[in-house]
Amino acid sequence: MKKLILVGAMFAMQAFTPRPLEAPIPLCQTSEHDMAMLGADPAFQMLHEAPLPFHYAGKGEMITFATSDGKPASAFFIKSAKKSDKWLFVYQEWWGLNDHIKKEAETFYNDLGDVNVLALDMYDGQVGTTPQEAGKIMQSTPKERLEAIMKGGIAYAGKDAKIASVGWCFGGMLSLQSALLEGKQAVGCVMYYGRPEQDVEKLKTLNVDVLGIFGSQDQGIPPATVAKFEENMKTAGKQVTIKMYDAVHGFANPSNPKHDPTATADAYKNALGYLKKKLS
Repeated sequence: MKKLILVGAMFAMQAFTPRPLEAPIPLCQTSEHDMAMLGADPAFQMLHEAPLPFHYAGKGEMITFATSDGKPASAFFIKSAKKSDKWLFVYQEWWGLNDHIKKEAETFYNDLGDVNVLALDMYDGQVGTTPQEAGKIMQSTPKERLEAIMKGGIAYAGKDAKIASVGWCFGGMLSLQSALLEGKQAVGCVMYYGRPEQDVEKLKTLNVDVLGIFGSQDQGIPPATVAKFEENMKTAGKQVTIKMYDAVHGFANPSNPKHDPTATADAYKNALGYLKKKLS
């Protein structure tokens, strides 16, 4: 993550020509055929500055679970202290399941209470520390594998699980795709500056409203794309709430050199409030 419009190394790159850095990166207008190419685009890579060093030491453990393609998947799991059918799926940025994402998972866990938090490893153990590394991993991860991991996570949570999701960047896109896969089990979806689904017919199958958090200075997910997403959701008969901040792509990541603490705090307050209502 049914055919998903996800990042995958499925198509040849011979015809690809990188765009100038100053030009907007049309990430959200990009077709499935072009998504693998974006990982090699220097301008796209430059939207993601190498994360600052960060080490996580807290709650949680790595687990494994089965997937439909026969290859085990893994995730960082923090189990609710009390038996609970409430789940929050956390989706990584394009760097991978690094310590920053684990810390974000624990933060949500502590603030939500009585919720199982599962941060899925969408890269099967690979983590990029530079834009170039992340780009290569993005290109080499087939969309079919991403879908298999998401479906495996849903199965691990169980048929009675009530699932909300949150993700950033690449994970923002996955959060929305996860909500589509979760069907009637989906209770909430938060996407931070992720590529929106453009297929109105797919959006019609959503069982939840969406909270979208974006930056007005984001060249990858520009305001025009966000406006189109709002229009598509309205056409699909679905509700979306957009929070737009005067910030760049990846502004909510504390390990991002361009991190915006003020916007991050307000965005988290909105995300947490939304998720508390959905997982109450």
